[in-house]
Amino acid sequence: MEGTTTVLGRLRGAQKTAKGVSLYSRYVNRPAGRLFAAAAFRLGMTPNQVTLVSAAFTFSAVAGVALARPGPWTAVLVYLGLAAGFALDSADGQLARLTGRGGPDGEWLDHVVDCAKMILVHTAVLIAFHRFFALPGDGWLLLPLGFLFVAVLTFCAGLLREQLGKAAARETAPPPEPAGPPSRLRAVALLPADYGVFCLVFLLLGDETVFRTGYAVLAAVHALFLVAFLGKWFRELKALRAH
Repeated sequence: MEGTTTVLGRLRGAQKTAKGVSLYSRYVNRPAGRLFAAAAFRLGMTPNQVTLVSAAFTFSAVAGVALARPGPWTAVLVYLGLAAGFALDSADGQLARLTGRGGPDGEWLDHVVDCAKMILVHTAVLIAFHRFFALPGDGWLLLPLGFLFVAVLTFCAGLLREQLGKAAARETAPPPEPAGPPSRLRAVALLPADYGVFCLVFLLLGDETVFRTGYAVLAAVHALFLVAFLGKWFRELKALRAH
């Protein structure tokens, strides 16, 4: 059995490109996922098993949002569960690349868990708003529904952009990739849209007003990113057709 240091070295060499990735994912989530992937490798786990462990952490944290009264300890436990689930979500792909055991079934399972996560986390906030929060008005109940719409549309549109782009690239020569190292400015700009940064808002659950404000700000920022992403992805797909 390879040592942990050797496995970590192999995992570093099997990383996805850092282009289009925020600073959080590059310097926090991927390294944490690398540690989880190394541990899973040592335990003989499969990538799909890691995906299911990720789902268990995430869905337990989401259940805490919906069922437990907000407070400082709830905030910490929910955040830790969501952050661990996100790191494990990175670990399953890293383990698949390390072992060569990835496949369409694993990619499908990973996307199903991701989609369920996005739907349930905002649904849990809606339930928490209704059960535990002294809302200024019933209109606040629309906020999680709006955030849910933005999150799911971003996920589905991004996934379609990826799959349609791959299909077009198989038929025609794709446009050349931009040269040079990943843009640090772009990595910083993408921080508000990173799921790991979104998880941080749950540390505010100890104060209803602060959490509502932080959640609302993130919802507005994600809506703006959605508009920008939709325009960008449409132009990219149109450019692929031209090639």
